[in-house]
Amino acid sequence: MAKFKMNITIEECIGCAACQAVCPDCFEMKDINGEMKAKATKQEFDELGCAMDAAESCPVNCIHIFEDGEKKI
Repeated sequence: MAKFKMNITIEECIGCAACQAVCPDCFEMKDINGEMKAKATKQEFDELGCAMDAAESCPVNCIHIFEDGEKKI
């Protein structure tokens, strides 16, 4: 079982692509109902790597990371 889990509150995403710029291995931009939004390409991790940096770079804080079920960011 992965230690970290990540999700994006897609309704809050403004499509700035900061997460993809910081961590292209974990994020991509997708057209969702005519708007570009971030999509996580990985949602579970044993080690965060750049995913935490990407979450911290999000200007609207719509990327949420949980460690062992508790919210980190």
